[in-house]
Amino acid sequence: MAFDFKKEFKEYYMPKNKPEIVTVPKANYIAVRGKGNPNEEGGEYKQAVGILYAIAYTLKMSYKSDYKIEGFFEYVVPPLEGFWWQEGVDGCDYSIKAEFNWISVIRLPDFVTKKDFDWAVETAYAKKKMDCSRVEFLTIDEGLCVQIMHHGPFDDEPATVAIMDKYLEDHGYRNDFSNDRFHHEIYMSDARKVAPEKWTTVIRHPICKKSF
Repeated sequence: MAFDFKKEFKEYYMPKNKPEIVTVPKANYIAVRGKGNPNEEGGEYKQAVGILYAIAYTLKMSYKSDYKIEGFFEYVVPPLEGFWWQEGVDGCDYSIKAEFNWISVIRLPDFVTKKDFDWAVETAYAKKKMDCSRVEFLTIDEGLCVQIMHHGPFDDEPATVAIMDKYLEDHGYRNDFSNDRFHHEIYMSDARKVAPEKWTTVIRHPICKKSF
């Protein structure tokens, strides 16, 4: 049975339908940064997602190639994730999608090193002729966060975020957005194959204790 991050780390991928506080450990990711409306057909975001999956599956299937990764075991590619922000905005304003900054990521197993990542980038480029110049091996340490499972379209997220904010207010915490702590989404359903009303998305925000 292939290792499945969603099942092995349910506390980070399968939160309840109510807010909960977690401390997220440091992890490595395949990442592409960009800006603009993620819904733009053929746009920068959709190109970035294609690059992420090309590299993710190159690594996943490496055991069938001549390249061997030390400590490798078979696994399910983790879900797509995204960090989102807009200049001068706490969280996200969905009415101005063109002003989104984003880092689109897919988590890497711990056994994947920068050397293995570089091999996968070169291999994906050679096989698919994709421009992988913007992709990076990124370490993220999220730390203390609040999260919840959102059900439905992305444009309905503000109502779910309001529930999170009320929970923080009631429990002595506040959002802690900064230049390196952002609104975070983990896409548990495939938006290409599932109706919007059935989408499930983990929403995660960085937080800290209020100072009184």
